Amino acid sequence: MANTTMPGRRPGNPCFSSGPCAKRPGWTPDALADAALGRSHRAKIGKAKLAAVIDKTRALLGVPADYRIGIVPASDTGAVEMAMWSMLGARPVTLLAWESFGEGWVTDAVKQLKLDAKVMKAPYGQLPDLAAVDFNTDVVFTWNGTTSGVRVPNGDFIPADREGLTICDATSAVFAQALPWDKLDVVTFSWQKVLGSEAAHGMLILSPRAVERLENYTPPWPLPKLFRMTKGGKLNEGIFKGETINTPSMLAVEDCLDALNWAESLPNTLADRADANLKVLADWVAKTDWVDFLAEKPETRSNTSVCLKIVDPAVASAPEAEQAAFAKALAAAVEKEGVGLDIGSYRDAPAGLRIWAGSTVEADDLAILTEWLDWAFANAAKPVAQAAE
Repeated sequence: MANTTMPGRRPGNPCFSSGPCAKRPGWTPDALADAALGRSHRAKIGKAKLAAVIDKTRALLGVPADYRIGIVPASDTGAVEMAMWSMLGARPVTLLAWESFGEGWVTDAVKQLKLDAKVMKAPYGQLPDLAAVDFNTDVVFTWNGTTSGVRVPNGDFIPADREGLTICDATSAVFAQALPWDKLDVVTFSWQKVLGSEAAHGMLILSPRAVERLENYTPPWPLPKLFRMTKGGKLNEGIFKGETINTPSMLAVEDCLDALNWAESLPNTLADRADANLKVLADWVAKTDWVDFLAEKPETRSNTSVCLKIVDPAVASAPEAEQAAFAKALAAAVEKEGVGLDIGSYRDAPAGLRIWAGSTVEADDLAILTEWLDWAFANAAKPVAQAAE
């Protein structure tokens, strides 16, 4: 396992974090020059910008006209918890978990809301048995497991005539993966993922069925002000017209508008860009013997949060602690050179790498990153291999 020559190319943007994610190509702070700073979000200019975020989101995603779209506090986490606290408890509930964020929603439902929920789990790299899900219950799941790199391949497992609601955390999927709106009743995401915009605000998309639940069901637990979506038994329509529950950052709003405007200007879609990025990594994995996808089935591989495991025998046969240390050293080597930032696996995930390949990342930068990873592996793996001999 000889050392390789240090690559001669460097990525134009070395940011491969899975959140906050890389800004769009060509972004500079000048993109925020028109922000409504110092103005009320309830003034005409503030309301117009917030409404524009909703309208552009609807157009780019193809959200049906009778679905509501709202800007809510606390990023994707806030959006998911608003839905769970407001809608669950009306009927039995099933939770699907195959990575850490799905596990978090299990904790909310079982330990906080005290629901007698059915929990269907799968280890990192796999999905639960989707064919066994009972959609007469409300179902809570992530579309794309950000910390496992495993996504549901499509919405075929969700019946059109379901009795329960589907509550989908789609934060690292929206814009990069096709979502079947007729199969989803609640969809949540945040600006800092595929759009590469700033964090803190979440998006909540509700189907007519979800609105019906809100207007006809009152949960038995108290709801904080930030979670309340109804007034007098009716949906608070203002939330879904840009009248946010609390004060938003108009700087973040401007940044989101910039990302949406960029997406509108592209000759291809954001999903096309993410698919092309995944292909770069898939082609590299196919010819590289020391690395593989954590997702076991190709159709479940994420095109945004790409999670990789180190399969070189000298590393894979080592104790878990040594595998984790090696993976961290590999990520640290490319970070030290300034060519790949924040690519270590999530703290609760198996040891390995997690590379954001979402739509704001350039395919050429990913290709260059793989060259540096090969260099780092050859240099870092040599002492491990020698020790194993």
